[in-house]
Amino acid sequence: MNFKRTSLAVAVSAFVLPALSVTAQAETSFIANSFYDQQHPHSRYGYIEWAEMVEELSGGELAPEVYTGTVLLAPRANLQGIQDNIVQVAHHAAIYTPSEMPVANAVQELGFNYADPLVSILAVTDFSMNNPTQLAEWEDLGIVYLGAYSTPPYVMFCREPVRNLEELRGKRIRTAGSTVSNWVEEAGGTPVNVPSSEMYSGLDRGSLDCATNAANDLIDRSLWEVAEHTTLLPTGMYWSGPQWGFNEGFWAGLNDEERDVFKQATAQAMTRMVVQFIAAAESAIEEAKEHGNNVYEPEDDLMASVEAFREKALSGVYDKARDEYGVEDPEALIDDFLATIDKWQTLLEGVDRTDEEALAQLAMDEIYSKLPADYGIY
Repeated sequence: MNFKRTSLAVAVSAFVLPALSVTAQAETSFIANSFYDQQHPHSRYGYIEWAEMVEELSGGELAPEVYTGTVLLAPRANLQGIQDNIVQVAHHAAIYTPSEMPVANAVQELGFNYADPLVSILAVTDFSMNNPTQLAEWEDLGIVYLGAYSTPPYVMFCREPVRNLEELRGKRIRTAGSTVSNWVEEAGGTPVNVPSSEMYSGLDRGSLDCATNAANDLIDRSLWEVAEHTTLLPTGMYWSGPQWGFNEGFWAGLNDEERDVFKQATAQAMTRMVVQFIAAAESAIEEAKEHGNNVYEPEDDLMASVEAFREKALSGVYDKARDEYGVEDPEALIDDFLATIDKWQTLLEGVDRTDEEALAQLAMDEIYSKLPADYGIY
């Protein structure tokens, strides 16, 4: 569906970020695409409301045309769509293109070990816009990375109760990323790698016994209808690839003021997106219960299995980055990422995690305002 003009009001005048004065010029139209449906946080806040911010902050000089869902591009096709200038900016999950984005996927291997989406979204953005190895990957691909996404910890939605290792054995479980897939195999299940857009049909038909994803999908994708049993087992977060990946030619053709508009809108939308995503995941669990769904805490042996695998994954992440993803200096890459996580854990101490404006300002101060003037100009 085309959302060039949406009904969602965005109070740009209330921003803590100052509005920019963009020099009058011909209108610049562009296409932005998110393969998630329009109510998903990555689309609603990351694209629909973001586009309204861009248009307002630019005084109408930047004119976005937003598509959500798979009407324009399938989930795996967004990278190619950006490169071919079919879209000028899009969300792309790097796990769908591991051979094209080995660096981003090597870092994603750490997602199984963390459970704080606010720290991760800011740390991943910071890292992805400053680490030289990651920057080289974006340049080689011909895309400009402007901001991250991060999911809340993934949990399991199942057709039957899966509360312990015995109940998990033999189950076909939709996973995303190799680390959680390896854990599922070790725990006795069968990982199935399909896009999140196919979870409902897979659970409905029975080709999937369970699916792992953020809890908001119980409501946003109506998974409560086909998976009556949710286990609050944390199976990692996902952040690989850009939430906003720009075509390099389009980005280079903008002037400095227009690029600053995108930076400000992205700082605001990114922090709003993660705050609302966390809230949506929490409320979805309660709403699913109201629909009659069962929600379980994992039993001790199931949780112990995840914790043991986290230790194993962390100790093997350097070798995996080198051997599986071809990273030449995995120690430098992974240690820089771990240090960036530590940096943002410190920066967020004492910050109100629900204050979207304060979080946006922090992102501007610590990330976007520190970018070089020629950022993304290859």
